[in-house]
Amino acid sequence: MDSDPQANATSGLGVGPGSYQKSIYDLFMGRVDDFPQVGLKEVVVQTDSGIDLLPSSLDLVGAEPFLYSVEERATILRDILAKEATDYDLVLIDTPPSMGQLVINGMVAADHVVVTLDSGFFALGGVATMKAIFGDIQEHIGVKIRAEMALITSRSPPEERPKGFLSWMKRRFAQEHDEENRDPVEAEAARTFLRVEKIPFSREVPEAQKHGLPISHYAPECQAAAAYREIAAFVGEWD
Repeated sequence: MDSDPQANATSGLGVGPGSYQKSIYDLFMGRVDDFPQVGLKEVVVQTDSGIDLLPSSLDLVGAEPFLYSVEERATILRDILAKEATDYDLVLIDTPPSMGQLVINGMVAADHVVVTLDSGFFALGGVATMKAIFGDIQEHIGVKIRAEMALITSRSPPEERPKGFLSWMKRRFAQEHDEENRDPVEAEAARTFLRVEKIPFSREVPEAQKHGLPISHYAPECQAAAAYREIAAFVGEWD
């Protein structure tokens, strides 16, 4: 379920813009007065990798202002999944990286929350922000967020780091070396999340994204794929 207007999960699964008639935008807008209601099965598309996808699009940016007119807006996704997603053993919800109704809906609907972090300095602030969001949701909506797992990813190997001014900027903001920053990021994440996992860099990951395939299908033997398989096995045991 791609609930991010950037639609990276959609394109990453090989579903391009304009190749589908309805998206999660229609699902949300169907809960707003004067808009036609749309069912989950009307939106879901099959991907080449065999994963059912509820695609997103940039239109989703325009849906958020309308959601403030819905009385029970925080539980839209939770209610839809409870009624219409009973055929699925596992539903993954990809939310945008900014606070708003889309993020709140995703977290309220989720039984477990997994957050991805890069290994740079600014990830430390990201952990604090997520902790504050969890607290706000519990205080104002009454839903306790289960902060299950943080995934710390490595973006590039040291030998491929850019030089010149951009490199200086990265050093200036303490992002020069992923390994140097991993320990404080991991320590901070461990204070909020029940489990912290580190994903090694693999060149095949961006290649898989370009081909519109999960890394498990594109390069199952690479280090990142192996790490994600272990995580998937762990996630599969969640209630």
